[in-house]
Amino acid sequence: MSGAEPVPAVAAPVRHGAGPWRQAATRILRNRSAMTAGAGLLLIALVCLLAPVYAGSIAHTDPFVSNISGTTVVGGQEVQVLQQSTEGLGLGVTPIGPTGDPGHYLLGADNQGRDVMARLLYGGRNSLLIGVSSALLCCALATVLGVVAGYFGGWIDAVLSRFFDVIWAFPVYLLAICLSVVLLTSGLHLGPVHIDAGSLALPIVIIALIYVPYVARPLRGQVMALRDKEFLHAAVGLGASDLRIMRREVLPNIMPTVVVFLPLMTALNMLTESALSFLSVGVQSPDASWGTIINDGLALLYTRPMITIAAGLFVALTAVALNVFGDGVRDALDPNARLRGGA
Repeated sequence: MSGAEPVPAVAAPVRHGAGPWRQAATRILRNRSAMTAGAGLLLIALVCLLAPVYAGSIAHTDPFVSNISGTTVVGGQEVQVLQQSTEGLGLGVTPIGPTGDPGHYLLGADNQGRDVMARLLYGGRNSLLIGVSSALLCCALATVLGVVAGYFGGWIDAVLSRFFDVIWAFPVYLLAICLSVVLLTSGLHLGPVHIDAGSLALPIVIIALIYVPYVARPLRGQVMALRDKEFLHAAVGLGASDLRIMRREVLPNIMPTVVVFLPLMTALNMLTESALSFLSVGVQSPDASWGTIINDGLALLYTRPMITIAAGLFVALTAVALNVFGDGVRDALDPNARLRGGA
């Protein structure tokens, strides 16, 4: 017999499966279209955040101050920013067109002599801020109302559902325009909430409120389906409070849906803000947004179309990128969604 002692067996390391959020992140990273859209969004956001650098260090201009009698250098010659012209609808002045020089009106000037490129970047900051902030506020309010309505049911659900129906009864843009016209004159003063007229917070609140039912309804349905699940009955049997059950059991199960809504609502809210600003009931002067820039360029559409085209392209590209990224998030959090949609 051999005198060698037996080697003790080494326990295999315990392998823990990746959680649902890590799995979703892995799927998003493998989704080329979603990653391309995400990279595009980051690039647009970064460029807009650098608006002060462009305006102060490259263009050397203030995009919020009129420059009616100013001059610039084009091709080595000094020219007026607003030039006397008989083009278009009649006598007047025509702003300088795109020069291709970042330091001298890269995309031209508007009818106030302001640098279009600098205003586009500053306007993008406001458009993105309103889109993201209103989406976060909308999803937060919708989550609270949807969870409360779906969990408690009864008269609470009935009251909240009628509230949703009242908002749903009005066309979205008509309701947004009416609220904006009313609140732009005096601001919003409701209890502890005080928002001055002309503040960027005003379109954020208005846009968030009008879309709450569109997010809360699906969440309410999900919560109602969860009420019959065994894990919820077990939590009730253990004596957990309603607040704890909603926070620890219900909310984690609907968070994937909320996350899917965020990029899609950001795109929708940004388009709504652009429409309101185009109609002069959104972002107010001296602030700018892509919608206000489109409105500014409307009178110069035949002579200086680049103002409207550039702002419209920024809106379109950002909205498309947000929707493509949102589709990628949806597919990552619910891999069966694509299969169900194609069935």
